[in-house]
Amino acid sequence: MGVLVVAAHDGKAVRANVANAVAAASQMDPDVTVLVAGNNCDDAAKSAASIAGVTKVLQADDAAYANWLAEDIAPLIVKLAPNYSHVVMAADSVGKNIAPRVAALLDVAQVSEAIQVVSPDTFVRPIYAGNAMATVQTADKIKIVTVRPTNFKAAAGGGSAAIEKIGGEGAKGLSSYVGAELSKSERPELTSAKIVVSGGRGLQSGENFKMLETLADKLGAGLGASRAAVDAGYVPNDYQVGQTGKVVAPDLYIAIGISGAIQHLAGMKDSKTIVAINKDEEAPIFQVADYGLVGDLFQLVPELTAAIEKK
Repeated sequence: MGVLVVAAHDGKAVRANVANAVAAASQMDPDVTVLVAGNNCDDAAKSAASIAGVTKVLQADDAAYANWLAEDIAPLIVKLAPNYSHVVMAADSVGKNIAPRVAALLDVAQVSEAIQVVSPDTFVRPIYAGNAMATVQTADKIKIVTVRPTNFKAAAGGGSAAIEKIGGEGAKGLSSYVGAELSKSERPELTSAKIVVSGGRGLQSGENFKMLETLADKLGAGLGASRAAVDAGYVPNDYQVGQTGKVVAPDLYIAIGISGAIQHLAGMKDSKTIVAINKDEEAPIFQVADYGLVGDLFQLVPELTAAIEKK
C-alpha cells in the first residue's frame, strides 16, 4: 500500500530531517509518498520531490495549513491514511505534536522515536532515557511511526517525483494562530550541525555562555545546553539537548560544564566523538566521553578557543 511521510517545511523547502524520514520509510515499503501541506507551498513540494526514493508528492494547499496547526493538519492525514500501510513523521516538535493526534483519531497505537526498522511491522525504540532498547511489533492495519532522524542516514537528492495537488480540509476552528517569537542565528541548527558545543550549569551564568558562543563560531558549530542551564535561564529553551530537548548526533560534541545527567546523555550519546570539560573527574559525562579534560572551564575554554584560532 505504500508509506505516507508527512513533511514539515517553511514554505520554501522541507526540513532537512524529512530526508531522514524518507530513508526510514523506504525500509518499511519502497513506495514512499510525501505529504506537503501548507499555503502557497509550491517550492516546498518541489524540494520534497527532489529527495531520492520519493515516488510521489501530495501537495495540499489551503490557507488553514499556513501555520501548521495540528488540529487542522491531523484530519487531513486521517483522511489520506487508509490509502497507506504506514504514516511516518520525524520525531521533532512537529511530529511529536501531530502524530499522537492522528493515532488517536485512527484509534491505533503509535510507535514513537523508532531508531531501527526490523521489518514493516517491527521497530526498535529507546526506553528509560535510552538505557534500554525495546523491540515492538504492531498489528494495527495503519502504523503511525515517528522516527529519530539522527539514526537514519538522509536520503540523497536528485529525485524527480511527480507532484499531485489535492484539496485541503479547511480550518476546523479548534485552535487559532496568534503569533510566534522566533530566535534567529547564523549558527547551524542543532539537529543538523556537524559540530555541537554545549554548556551546562558549570557556566554559572548566561553571560559566561559568550565564551561558548565564541568557541562555537570558531568551529562553525551549533550551540546547545543542558536542561539545568536552560532552567536556570542562562539560554533559551531551543538550546536544550536531552531527553526532553533535542536529540543530536554530530561528528563532534563538546560538553562544557555538563555533569552528564542520564536525561542529557539520552540526547547526545550517539555523537561520533564526545569531548568533555569538567572540573569534577567523577562526573558521569566522562563515562561516555572519548576525550576528557579535568579542570577549570574558565581557563580551558579560552585556551582551547585561542588554539583553534591559531590553527
